[in-house]
Amino acid sequence: MTASAPPPRERPIAVFDSGVGGLTVLQELLVELPHEDFLYLGDTARFPYGERSAAELERFALEITELLLARRAKLLVVACNAASSAALDAVRERMVSTTLGVEVLGVIDPESRIAAERSRSRRIGLLATTATVASGAYDRAVRNYASDATLTSVACPDLAPIIQRGFPFDRQVEETVRAYCEPLREADVDTVILGCTHYPLVAPMLQRRLGPGVALISSGRALAASVATTLQRANLGSTASDEGTYRFLCTGDVETFRALGSRFLQMPIDEIEHVELSSAVPA
Repeated sequence: MTASAPPPRERPIAVFDSGVGGLTVLQELLVELPHEDFLYLGDTARFPYGERSAAELERFALEITELLLARRAKLLVVACNAASSAALDAVRERMVSTTLGVEVLGVIDPESRIAAERSRSRRIGLLATTATVASGAYDRAVRNYASDATLTSVACPDLAPIIQRGFPFDRQVEETVRAYCEPLREADVDTVILGCTHYPLVAPMLQRRLGPGVALISSGRALAASVATTLQRANLGSTASDEGTYRFLCTGDVETFRALGSRFLQMPIDEIEHVELSSAVPA
């Protein structure tokens, strides 16, 4: 006899990213929604996403979507900025077409809204991967919330891979960060969007170079608030009174994910399942 599927409220919230950077988002979700269960997928075998084409990113995102649908996710968080910029509409179309009617949230809109609210000078900066900058997704989102704002975008092709390689950070990381900050200093921005989930890990370096008066906007807290609002509106919040569970899937080496992921998440990582995706070709 097959066990019946859990009711929608008790299904997990799924989160996916190209690697471990999305754990900075999961960390905020675990704090904001302690009674929810979470399932995180890190596509570490195909990391980094930042130099991929839009077509590749859409294919990867839809492939992961199918896997997470099969795991009965009640809501999907696309924690990867590159995937959000290239594939969010396609993922939403796929998810809402199911009988579950799963909603999808990405990182770009919440960050852009908060940046528009915070900026006094209307000069906003963006640090992101090449794919994210090239997509123009942040330009459109910022313009939607502040039509008079000027966005200075800086592509940072090697910053996420450097961070993903692990700790401790050395002078190479510091010099890389300083170089990427220079165009933003020249543009005299007062607000900077961290357009990659890895970048909060070097926030102290960024803040020191940009100055204490510049607001850094990361996706984790803003996205956690959006998830909470979405669950309430859809009447999908967990009814549990105890802390929820969090589980992990990864497409690359499990032990590497565990060692690095625990530093990003700042919580223990126990259960990790290795999964194979059909087109897991490294960048």
